[in-house]
Amino acid sequence: MSDNASVVIFPSIFARNKMGSLVFNIKKILELQKQKFQKVRKDDSVIIVEANDPVFASSAINLLFGIERVAIAKQVKNDYDTLVSSIAKIGMNLLLKGDRFYVKVEGQAKGFLPKDVEMAATSSLIEKTSKLGSRPGTEDKYDKLIYTFLTKSNGYVCIFTDKGNGGIPNNSQNEKIVCCIYDELSAVSCLETIREGFDVRIIVCFQKESDLLNLVKIVNRIIQRTLKSKIELKFFKIATSGSGARNYLLLVETVVEILLDIVSKEKFNRISLPVSPLIFPQSFIDKITNRISQKNMIPHIPLSGIDENILESAKEIGLEKYLPQLEKLGKMKFDIVSKGTGYSRKIAQHALRTKKIVSVTIGPNNVHDIIDSLKSDH
Repeated sequence: MSDNASVVIFPSIFARNKMGSLVFNIKKILELQKQKFQKVRKDDSVIIVEANDPVFASSAINLLFGIERVAIAKQVKNDYDTLVSSIAKIGMNLLLKGDRFYVKVEGQAKGFLPKDVEMAATSSLIEKTSKLGSRPGTEDKYDKLIYTFLTKSNGYVCIFTDKGNGGIPNNSQNEKIVCCIYDELSAVSCLETIREGFDVRIIVCFQKESDLLNLVKIVNRIIQRTLKSKIELKFFKIATSGSGARNYLLLVETVVEILLDIVSKEKFNRISLPVSPLIFPQSFIDKITNRISQKNMIPHIPLSGIDENILESAKEIGLEKYLPQLEKLGKMKFDIVSKGTGYSRKIAQHALRTKKIVSVTIGPNNVHDIIDSLKSDH
């Protein structure tokens, strides 16, 4: 990678009015990941990072939310001849034998149209790569996209692009909230809560010791995205069992009671609920949200309108192998009324006595460190 390659961050549509928060988060994640950089600056609608190692820096930055795309690009002058020459030169280095390529230019052109640059650069590439057998593709069918974004003064010819996580910048709501992870759906719910800009406090509930390893692996995927170097996790064992609809509703109600107890002792009052009217009966959602409101706390439902996108969210945190469980939950029939709140409160009180707190310095050995800490407390 040449020295003048920069990391270009394209904010998501809902983060464009929160550029200051995103710049702050980019600097913080680079520092946490020990990635050296010279400057983080705004260039019109994009953010540019001048980093010692653009590849590792872009990987670190793409853990954040509020980003549509992250690219590694060469910065050139926003000038017609310079752009055509640079796109052809960089494209020639990217193409392999027989590749179909597509040149795309977007942004602010000065004295010319982006389409003019696309056509001229495409023609130049055809000429320069004739021996490779490369040929133009279409917007829908290509092997290599050669993308360039224009600001008022500069053009960024992309060497590599990667899809971002969307949402808004981490912690941009300036609100703390507690969420509980006890299965795949609750993990995605927690991820969505972070994506929505909240500063999350995570607790973990498990029913069997054999569930712990998978839950910790899932939690590890999420804490990497919290913009913290250290995090405190609270673990609780819930004495319920079974896999039917009635037992699942009881589990959710018990978790709510545990969360109510935790939040009552903290200096914030928001609770994230891993429920959705697309899966659960509205009457059940009303029941648990009313329970929270009665305690003068605020329920938050991050999955309120999410549908099949939940599967994409699961893939983002490495939960591909757990997708069957999510799909199974989506097919479950919740037409059975759950038991009274008193029963779940009783189970929650017992679970609260099993509390174990694990402090984690976020790094490569988190899973082993967490499991070892839990075992040492037995």
